[in-house]
Amino acid sequence: MAIRKFVPILFIALVSIPCLVFAQNENDESKTGKYANAYLDIGVSARAIGLCNTMTSTVNDVTSGFWNPSGLANMKNGVELALMHNEHFGGIVKYDYGAVAARLNNKSGLGFSIIRSGVDNIPNTLELIDKDGNIQYDRITSFSVADYAFMFSYARKSPVEGLNYGATAKVLYRNIGKFGNGWGIGFDLGAQYIRNNLRIGLMLRDISTTITNFTYNTEYFAETFQLTGNRILAKSTEIALPRIILGASYKINFTSNKAFHCTPSLDFAVTTDGRRNTLISSAPLSISPALGLEFGFKDIVYLRGGIGKFQQTQETADKTVWIFQPNIGLGFRVNLVHIDYALANLGNQSNGLFSHVFSLKLTFNRQTENYINMENRVIKRRKNR
Repeated sequence: MAIRKFVPILFIALVSIPCLVFAQNENDESKTGKYANAYLDIGVSARAIGLCNTMTSTVNDVTSGFWNPSGLANMKNGVELALMHNEHFGGIVKYDYGAVAARLNNKSGLGFSIIRSGVDNIPNTLELIDKDGNIQYDRITSFSVADYAFMFSYARKSPVEGLNYGATAKVLYRNIGKFGNGWGIGFDLGAQYIRNNLRIGLMLRDISTTITNFTYNTEYFAETFQLTGNRILAKSTEIALPRIILGASYKINFTSNKAFHCTPSLDFAVTTDGRRNTLISSAPLSISPALGLEFGFKDIVYLRGGIGKFQQTQETADKTVWIFQPNIGLGFRVNLVHIDYALANLGNQSNGLFSHVFSLKLTFNRQTENYINMENRVIKRRKNR
């Protein structure tokens, strides 16, 4: 009864947040509503990237906090830890991810994730020339520009058999050296439905509209900007509008002992921030499909592939062509250690700048699927008594 009373209050709070923030920032000098927080589109874990991020329905481990929080309710292990490091744009951008998750009981799970995407050691030449007009190279310093995402996730199995739901609260932070910073908060909601080998997933990303407010320390660059005729901003706002991701997957067993299997997965990402360069492009909704395929042997070795991010590009002055992102990947499990690798075109689709992505997952207190099913049957028998 307490939970039923809390749900409408939470819903009202989520809907009210955008209105309150807009009211506080109606005098901001700039607002952006398209491609906000684009670093979160890269994704986490080499497994997901190898499958071209088609994880909405299939995810059921520590990475669920990012892809679909409802997957935490189906974790097969008591505790899981995940790490990933990636560099793209020729090593300029460093992308790091870490997460930990735990099964609270047979019905619920909890997780925490952190992402950092940044460019380090950027030369600061604002003070290169002194007041006498002399160039002083020893006056050059360096700074970093980095985005951080802190995610707190919770999932629970519903009374409807096979249906799970979950939510992620995320705090975003951007640091621009000593020149400024920004803070934002947002919420994601997710659900999964499992029926035998069929899985269906729904992810409502930034359902509350994620708004990040930035403030700038203008005293560090005001004089230089005035001399060069640049506009000085004291504050700005970045807006990430809601996105809907619908996914489905089906596990196919080639042998009776389920040693060889494959899982095709399909995701449709629907954006609401206007016309985008996607396969289905319109205003205000654009749809970007992605397809993934994973082959496995005894849950020890995996071969993965995926295609997605279909876009039109100008090949010549009077000709456009369709391009897409092809990804491949491998996975290995040795006891409680999972190692995944993906080769993906994360930097720039047009010139084939590929990235090597590695991720590591450690599992503790592993529980087999048969054990979990047995545990659920025992609980059902207790209820029927």
